[in-house]
Amino acid sequence: MKRLRRFLGLVVAVVTLTAALGALVPRPLLRSAAAAAPAATHRILVLKNPIHTDIAIPIDDAVRQRFHFLVDAGIPADSPEVRYIVFGWGGRAFYLETPTWSELKAVPVIKALTVDASVMHVEVAGDIIKSPDIAGFDIGEKRFTALLDFIDASFERGPTGPILVPDAANSRFDGFYEANGYFNALVGCNIWTAAALRAAGLRTGWWNPLPVSLGLSMRLYN
Repeated sequence: MKRLRRFLGLVVAVVTLTAALGALVPRPLLRSAAAAAPAATHRILVLKNPIHTDIAIPIDDAVRQRFHFLVDAGIPADSPEVRYIVFGWGGRAFYLETPTWSELKAVPVIKALTVDASVMHVEVAGDIIKSPDIAGFDIGEKRFTALLDFIDASFERGPTGPILVPDAANSRFDGFYEANGYFNALVGCNIWTAAALRAAGLRTGWWNPLPVSLGLSMRLYN
């Protein structure tokens, strides 16, 4: 038992050190002039909790048109009160079977630590109040389009478009869709967020498995 505890302690220490180093090494190494001084700006938000991050996209007519499949599924993205569409990628079992921490089960945790299919969670929101768990970044039109392309490409598509997961929504303002890629603890939701932000011309750490390391790298390099 002592050996097992030592081994687990060593694993935790290695992962913590690796995550810290991953946050301190920027990706990309050099920042482009175009990313530093966008001509026209859209302000995107990164929302975080202790284990997960989402990206909130400010809505306009072009964004509504691109993600009109949300309206077709009954999510009111065309409502005049909507200010943002919030996107998050994650493990299918954990996302769908753990709506609250009190409902945590063994199987989703095991799948999250090994390999799981993925889903996209999409939610519409009104005004988002500033808080320490929200970071905002201004990006230019070209980078904004690249970010939308990245998010759009994360949805798995069938013959009629993105595939809605039936009876999985938490409310009438959100929904889950089948996603591309596989999820595990090393390549998880925050890695997806970091890749999306790099598509938007921002810099992140080299490896950001946790919101705290992603947030640190975003503050350091942007």
